[in-house]
Amino acid sequence: MLAVHLISFFFSKLKEDPTKKVDRFLYAMRLHDDQLSDISARFQAEMKKGLSAESNAAAAVKMLPTHVRSTPDGSEKGQFLALDIGGSKFKVLQVKVREGIGIRKGGVEMEEKTYPMPKELLIGKGSELFDHVSESLKDFMQEKSISMEKKHPLAFTFSFPCEQTTLDQGMLLSWSKNYRARGLQGKDVVQALREAIDRTGGMDIDVSAMVNDTVATMMTCGFDDRYCEVGLIIGTGTNACYMEELRHVDLVEGDEGRMCVNTEWGAFGDDGALNDYITQFDRDVDAASVNPGKQIFEKMVSGMYLGELVRLVVLKMAKRGLLFDGSVSNALRTKGRITTADVAAMEQYKNGLNNTRDILMALDLNPSHDDCIAVQHVSTIVSFRSSNLVAAGLAAILTRIKQNRNLRSLRITVGVDGTVYKTHPQYPKRLHKVVRRLLPECHVRFVLSDSGSSKGAALVTAVAQRLASLKRQVVETLSPFRLNQAQLQLVKARMREGLEAGLKMKGSSTVKMLPSFVYHTPDGTEHGKYLALDLGGTNFRALLVKFKKGLQQNARLYHKIYTIPLETMQGTGEELFDHIAQCVSDFLDYMGMKNAHLPAGFTFSFPCEQTAIDTGTLVTWTKGFKATDCEGHDVVSMLREAIKRRNEYNLDIVAVVNDTVGTMMSCAYEDPRCEVGLIAGTGTNVCYMEELKNIQKTKENTGTMKRDDGIPEGEQQDDGTEREKKEGDAEISKMCINTEWGGLGDDGSLDDIATPYDKEVDQNSINPGKQRFEKLTSGMYLGEIVRQVVLDLTRGGLLFRGHVTEPLKTPGIFQTKFLSQIESDRLALLQVRSILQQLGLDSTCHDSIIVKEVCKAVSHRAAQLCGAGMAAVVDKIRENRGLDHLKITVGVDGALYKLHPHFSQVLQKTARGLAPQCDVTFMPSEEGSGKGAALITAVAKQNQP
Repeated sequence: MLAVHLISFFFSKLKEDPTKKVDRFLYAMRLHDDQLSDISARFQAEMKKGLSAESNAAAAVKMLPTHVRSTPDGSEKGQFLALDIGGSKFKVLQVKVREGIGIRKGGVEMEEKTYPMPKELLIGKGSELFDHVSESLKDFMQEKSISMEKKHPLAFTFSFPCEQTTLDQGMLLSWSKNYRARGLQGKDVVQALREAIDRTGGMDIDVSAMVNDTVATMMTCGFDDRYCEVGLIIGTGTNACYMEELRHVDLVEGDEGRMCVNTEWGAFGDDGALNDYITQFDRDVDAASVNPGKQIFEKMVSGMYLGELVRLVVLKMAKRGLLFDGSVSNALRTKGRITTADVAAMEQYKNGLNNTRDILMALDLNPSHDDCIAVQHVSTIVSFRSSNLVAAGLAAILTRIKQNRNLRSLRITVGVDGTVYKTHPQYPKRLHKVVRRLLPECHVRFVLSDSGSSKGAALVTAVAQRLASLKRQVVETLSPFRLNQAQLQLVKARMREGLEAGLKMKGSSTVKMLPSFVYHTPDGTEHGKYLALDLGGTNFRALLVKFKKGLQQNARLYHKIYTIPLETMQGTGEELFDHIAQCVSDFLDYMGMKNAHLPAGFTFSFPCEQTAIDTGTLVTWTKGFKATDCEGHDVVSMLREAIKRRNEYNLDIVAVVNDTVGTMMSCAYEDPRCEVGLIAGTGTNVCYMEELKNIQKTKENTGTMKRDDGIPEGEQQDDGTEREKKEGDAEISKMCINTEWGGLGDDGSLDDIATPYDKEVDQNSINPGKQRFEKLTSGMYLGEIVRQVVLDLTRGGLLFRGHVTEPLKTPGIFQTKFLSQIESDRLALLQVRSILQQLGLDSTCHDSIIVKEVCKAVSHRAAQLCGAGMAAVVDKIRENRGLDHLKITVGVDGALYKLHPHFSQVLQKTARGLAPQCDVTFMPSEEGSGKGAALITAVAKQNQP
């Protein structure tokens, strides 16, 4: 007897663990992390394919734009009706969104009623289906005593694949979930709903937004968690959506901001991308479905199919004698007899095995204990594969978001809904664990949607209304910066008046029109070595320029840059010029030319009145300089005296030059047609070659104009563009005029286009009421104008959630270089956000868009104003010369023109549009005013007797 017991014990030990045979049978369903990473990479490739306009048509994963451009920020408000269609029943709701300040401060109240969707309507005419929905809507309004006279915005949740071109339009791509209503596929279902509402009559309904249930889930959760930018449905069907960078969504115009993309990931694998992961059971489920070959991923993971997958596995194992001693019941052979609810029941923690036994017995089976363990394990493997596949897809989406935003780590929330997720006891934990294991660098939070898709649809509508209202207010704020053609013509006319007045009046004109005593542009014969000294800002530059005779466009330059300390800029004039003399001494040492007696040109980029080419009386300091005992004094004499005090070297200072004149000369060396110079940088200015006969105030002060070799002024050339004679043999007819056009408007002539922000910037400047045109157009001020606008929008609650930071209140913190960076076409909004964060501004995506709009408005106006001024200058030159058509080149320098991504194009377009009879070429200066000063010196030396 003892022997019998020992033998029985021995064989019981040899008896196989029932889960092991299931593992062997379903080894293809047990996915390890390398396989999941591979599936995730494949899905990323499918996403990219679906987003591209070139490959979207052939893509299985459609990546449908939803035109939802923002998640809630807590400030949404309003009352909405909502319809939710997606299953055997549908809901009508009234949703009230209370306004709050920030996330979680508001709230949502809902009243709803569920209506049946008769089966005959699912396969009948589409018009009859929507008539039923519309009549139910009217019934709901009457029951809830909702006014029929008042217009009501309606949010429409429609949980079927649709292609949207706007938020309130959706073309049905295909039915799913047993819906087959005729006449709607390929049609706009929103329009079908509107027509049904019209047929029903008695309601004033505005269908404002159509939303997929996945998007609505994301929005619902986003109302309570601002990090929620992904929506996930795991229920009867499955889908995911997320906020994609708009620049990657080829099917929608524009590249600013983000848009929610409905992936429709259930179709992943329809093109064979998952063939090596599909089992025979998946093929059997697909073959028996109503849409063979479609929604492959969905059939592997969603609640509509999990129970059926388990049934097919159990049936096959039973037929092979691995379960129930080979016994197979008719019930087990019947499709649909094991449901996803059964799968969830079998995997319950405590009662799972008992539930399994009950379910199997209900199928007319007589399971053993091991049978129950095995079937429970089948259920676990099938549902575990589902959560693994969903995790792989989700990992792909989160990886794309992280890469889009160039982040090392990502904090994000996923809003989830669906019966599988909600009712399966193990599913959420498994999903969360695998996602976090696949993406350890991401901090992922999962939030269950508590109010379903209806609340989300209402929130989509509320967000859309908020964004529309915000856009209207921002447009209204920026409208004064948008100049029309008539205003630009007026600016051109006023600039022309300023030019004419400045030529005739001494001192009293706002446009000073200062003679430069430069009569010639280069002709290519310049040669020799020249020193150029350049003072125009916080740096001083010393240059040695060598010209080779007869080799135009061939000059060699050597230079060194020196800093001007703030205390020197704002100290005494003697200290400033002693510092410049010291810098020149160092440069000559550096070049080994201390004993050379070189001719020098002095670029001095401040308003000066000249009575000769080598004298310049400072009119006023600009650009932050305040050195005492300089204004009203000859800066050349002050430099000569500083050099004399050092007693180390000698310089022959032949010319004092404005940087604008230097720029013109530098470009004229390359292009003989260059007779205009433009600076568009920290400051702004223009010079040009004016007819000597028009410079009345010079005649009044110096008598008949003589050129350097004593030849009197002669007649003007015929066209002013051809050099038919060598300049030395021709009579002088022109002189370069430094307009100092930045003063236009100092008499109030620009007040009608100045905004309150411009006036604020002017009042807070070091020279209120002065340089008004420059304050509208130059780099020193544009950033401050932007700051004033942004500050106003923030105080009005339109930016940064109304939070005014200390940095934002700080004058000068918004540098003009930020405009160039923010407006760059290549700069993603994430980088804009990074710039704003440097300024202490925690911006959302839409904050960044608005700040970019502000920058565009301010810089675009600045470029237009410069273009209008330039049109006045070139038209004056054309009329001076009695020409029907003028061909001329403008030499340009300045960081704003050269570095801002759009300034130069807008300026050029405006100038050409306002001066259509002038063919204007704009030529950036390569070496700027330093080389120009050397050229002026060379030209002056060559024309001396």
